[in-house]
Amino acid sequence: MKATAVQKALQGYATKERAKSNAWFFKTGEGQYGEGDEFIGVTVPQQRLVAKQFVNLPYTELKKVLTSKKHEHRLTALLILVQKYMHAEKKEQKEIVRFYFSNIEYINNWDLVDLSAPQLVGNHVYVYGGVQKLYSFARSKNLWYRRIAIVATYSFIRRERFEPTLLIAKILLQDKEDLLHKAVGWMLREVGKRDEKVLKDFLTEHNSRMPRTMLRYAIERFPESERKKWLKKDKSLES
Repeated sequence: MKATAVQKALQGYATKERAKSNAWFFKTGEGQYGEGDEFIGVTVPQQRLVAKQFVNLPYTELKKVLTSKKHEHRLTALLILVQKYMHAEKKEQKEIVRFYFSNIEYINNWDLVDLSAPQLVGNHVYVYGGVQKLYSFARSKNLWYRRIAIVATYSFIRRERFEPTLLIAKILLQDKEDLLHKAVGWMLREVGKRDEKVLKDFLTEHNSRMPRTMLRYAIERFPESERKKWLKKDKSLES
């Protein structure tokens, strides 16, 4: 199996229309978070199909796909990596995570993070330990490291362990990036799905300091009347 075979399979699904749409959606313009990213125009479901076909791709070839300038190449490489991890024994799982971190500079957009960090980083830390790495990432100057930190805690949330999410949410309360506001709010909302009291206790303590987007995402599932009450607790958060 070769990297070129993966890229050829993806190209078979590619359309110029979707490439143009994705370039706009993922903010690739000058000064935007995805500046310079390149798209060929393939959907995520199509990339998942390709990933399943190449789950046995050697790491040397996988690295070639992951380091590509094309966004869909990188995402498909990560989806292959997730597939590998799901079927691997402990020793190989550790090698997979090391591979992930050694190539982390190429995990440089929100979908690349969101479709890999929970399954690889979060699950691995939950099972084998090392949660301090997530806290370290949360304090990084790199936007994508910070997003990895909070989104990886989804694996903990699914297992009813909320402490890592809440601690990282506190670290990121004053973050300037809207993409982090959305990610933190999303994870807090997931906590609330499982234990509403935990979410409301967090909001009671911190809502006055939360960016509006973060708060809105966190309370999205609340009835409208209750959402308005939370937003009005701080006049600066009123719409």
